[in-house]
Formats: sequence, C-alpha cells, structure tokens
Amino acid sequence: MPNMQMDDLVLVSVDDHVIEPKDAFIKHFPERLKSKAPHVVRSKGAAGQEVDAWYWEGQRYPTFGLNAVVGRPRSEYGMEPSNFDQIREGTWDIKQRIDDMNVNGVLGSLNFPTFPSFGGKVFHETADKAMALVAVQAYNDWHILEWCAYEPGRMIPLAILPLWSVPETVAELKRVSKMGCHAVTFPDNPALVGLPSLHDPVWEPVWKTCTELQIVLNCHIGTGSRAAHPSELSPIDAYITSMPMSIANSAADWTFASFWNRYPNLRMCLSEGGIGWVPYFLERADFTYEHHHEWTFSDFGAGKPSDVFKRQIITCFIDDKFGLENLGAMNEDMVAWECDYPHSDAVWPKCPEYFWATVQKLTDAQINKVSHANVMREYNYDPFSILGGRANCTVGALRAKATHVDTSIRANLGGLKAETEAYFGYGKEKKPVTSGQILKMYASA
Repeated sequence: MPNMQMDDLVLVSVDDHVIEPKDAFIKHFPERLKSKAPHVVRSKGAAGQEVDAWYWEGQRYPTFGLNAVVGRPRSEYGMEPSNFDQIREGTWDIKQRIDDMNVNGVLGSLNFPTFPSFGGKVFHETADKAMALVAVQAYNDWHILEWCAYEPGRMIPLAILPLWSVPETVAELKRVSKMGCHAVTFPDNPALVGLPSLHDPVWEPVWKTCTELQIVLNCHIGTGSRAAHPSELSPIDAYITSMPMSIANSAADWTFASFWNRYPNLRMCLSEGGIGWVPYFLERADFTYEHHHEWTFSDFGAGKPSDVFKRQIITCFIDDKFGLENLGAMNEDMVAWECDYPHSDAVWPKCPEYFWATVQKLTDAQINKVSHANVMREYNYDPFSILGGRANCTVGALRAKATHVDTSIRANLGGLKAETEAYFGYGKEKKPVTSGQILKMYASA
C-alpha cells in the first residue's frame, strides 16, 4: 500500500499524440519550396459535411481518424472527426495542450505524429525522396522548436526519420540530438512497411548511433504489424481488445535479434502495447530458447531472451492492474505509464484517478518508478531542474494551475453527432458496430 497521496503523484506519459496544426510544415519549409509543403484543404465530404484533409505530393490524407476524440461523449465515438471544428483545441494548439495536461495532472508528454503516421510512413512512401527529406526535417523542426519548446520541461521531443536512407537517417539522428531530442519513432516491424528487416545489417549504423547519442527507439502499435480484423462481420470490440497485444509478434522479433549484445545500452519502447501479457511472453521466450536453440542456433550466451527484454525494452500501460500486480515478473525499472491523449483509450481528465486505482498494491518507490522516474532516466528528461523542483510537478500542483480549464463533455461538435447517427444508424435499431463498417468508413475517408 502506498504512503503517498494521489496529489503527490508525478505523471509523465510516454505515449500521447499531436494533431499537427495547419501551418506546421509551411512555416518550416524553405522559402522556395513552401508551395510544395503539406497543407490542409477544406472541402465537402461524401455526405455533404465539411472535411479537412492534408494534401501532399498529389495525395489526399484523412486528417484525424480515431485520433482526436478526447472530451467527447463516449456514445459519439465511431464516426471520426473530419475537421478541426470537431476536435478539442488541445489536440493541435500547444497552449491549450499545456492547459489540458495541467487539468489532467500530467507533467510530461511524448507525442507521436498524426498526419505523417505514427512511424512516418507517409514520407517513406513518397516518390520524391528529396522532397520527403525536406518534409521530415520540417516536421522535426516544428515539433522540437515550437511544440516542445513552448514550455520547457513539459514535452519530450520525438523525431521522425528518413528511414528509406540509412545515411540520411544517421545524419538526422545527429541533427535532432543536437537540438536536445533523445527519442525517435521507428516501425515495430519495418519489413511490413517496405523497409529492410530489423535483422538486416543495413541498420547497424542506426543502432550504433542511437546507442552513442542515447536515443530511444519508440515502436508504436500499428506502425508495422497490426491487429487482425477477424472478419467483416466481427464486432469491432474484438479488434479493439486485441490491438495493444498485437505488438507481441514484433516484440518476439526484437527480443531474438542479435544486435542487443553488441549494443547493451540500446533502448526501445513498445508504445501502447500494455504490460499484462509480458510475464507470459517472457516465460514463453525462455522456454522456446531452452527447448529449441540447439537446432535454431539462437545464442544468448549464458543468459536468456528475458534478460535482453528486461534490460533493454521499455513497456508502457494505460490502465493495467494485472500487469502492475505482476511487476515482479518484469523489470520494474523499464515500465512506464501513458495517457494516450487524445485517442479513444485516454481517460482525460481523470488520469490520476485511474492511475491511483491501479497502483494500490505498489510501494511508493515502485509508483515513482512507473509514473515518472523510469522515463526521466531512459529519455534524458529532467523537468525538476527546469521547473523548480518536484513540488511544482505533482498532480496537485499542476491542477491548481488549471482551475480555469473547461473539462465539460462537448457533445455534437461541428455536427458530429448527426454524422455518427446517419452512418451507424444510432437512434434506430442499435446493432453491434462491425469491423466491416469501420473498414468501409476509413476507405471512404
């Protein structure tokens, strides 16, 4: 049982998301290329609704997806926001984001991109690689120099990389490192997005550079392997349930990689993967190695696969009581918390309450580790020295600064409720939403 109180918590999220503001790229493209920068255009959708979409290199990209539903009634989830009028300002405005963090008692936040995709896949697939490199660097400049620099000590910079070129990737790692960035996004399975397998020696300079510069590789669910839709008739609940655990396939691939022994200080994070499945995963990996290595020739020396995982792979949780009660089967120094703002799993603005309910069997020392200390160590993140000490960084201190923030549920933003009802038939006979309906919705977007 903890001795501290909930207001004494310090919460640092290792997985949140940002909706890029409309001018993010234009402001950071070279003057001569500004007309070619990714930009947002509003038009009429198929149902006559107002739609904001990104345009880049002749392609149209849906703006939000299931990425900006925070502050809406849960009954309105499903038909996703299609324009900026339908989302909370904190999703894209940094001043409002800090307010939303304060009222949620969250000190620090690491933000994955949205338009470029979590792993930067949009730019990997761009035919003009010279222009794609400009876009990658423009994103990183906006993210680090504007979004993260707005209020020092609050954001953990996360860069994207030009992964189609290892030399350019290494150069960008060095460039963003000089700007104070110690985290990059990387596909959980690069082979599934048209890049070399993580076992290909072509990546060796990347592992080496990340180790030398103390940069964490952050592999978000869905950036390579994905949860499978069982069938088009399956309730979408089945897909949502299995989504975090789907990263276990990639986790096995990373765990059995040979480069860890060469780079014992290399770190990666399984972002939004949860932790409850990890104890059995480690047990299974060790069983596999013990029973099969004599013919598979995997070599962990005097150690085991679980030793590599526990030493070098960070896991994170949103709401995972079972996993936290089984920290002894993991490495409590490599477990972190996440908010997932503004996605549909986020419990804003009640994250402290949800977190507090899940840690009642932990000690104060364990709570401090998983709530902030592990992230601060592994990501070279030191907000206490910037913000005047721990006392200014607690849930209680942050919420005291946010009494002006409106946290009331905002229903039917921009007419979204009507769109949802029309698409899924709410208000009529309410049947379970299926994978097929969701897939059709995304295809039409």
